[in-house]
Amino acid sequence: MGARSARCKVACLAVERRAQATVEAALLLPAFLTLLLLALQPICLLYTRAVMESAAAETARLMVTADEGDEEGCRSFALRRLSAVPDVEIFHAGGPLSWEIELSYAEVAAGRVAVSIAGAVRPLPVLGAFAGAFGSTNSQGDVVMEVEVAYEGRPAWLEGDYDAWTQVWN
Repeated sequence: MGARSARCKVACLAVERRAQATVEAALLLPAFLTLLLLALQPICLLYTRAVMESAAAETARLMVTADEGDEEGCRSFALRRLSAVPDVEIFHAGGPLSWEIELSYAEVAAGRVAVSIAGAVRPLPVLGAFAGAFGSTNSQGDVVMEVEVAYEGRPAWLEGDYDAWTQVWN
């Protein structure tokens, strides 16, 4: 009888330990998933902002060399670059045509161009209460992200114009 009761005690201890692991997992799993969500939102925001900055910079470089009347082509170019952002609301809310793109040329013929791109990101439900910490919000509670890039197409130290440059070789 003594050996049997010892085996029973060992088996009971093993069952209790398994039950304890289940309780620990039930407590730790939601905490781990919450931490994962907290890390996921900033990653999505940083990716979207990086793509927006890249699209604005490439569009500004294109505008320096393009004709001033080709704003629609430059806008299409920017939208094509912004298509790298997934059409998921935690990356960009509103769909691919909801980007606000502003293109501007300098009034003086110095070649200065500026590109401004704005979009909205819907925060994850857990983080919706803290959306203001990520930036300004719109009426739907989405975080508004905006980038602006400006370039000088012709630096101030450069003298003369195209005709003057070509006269050197004539």
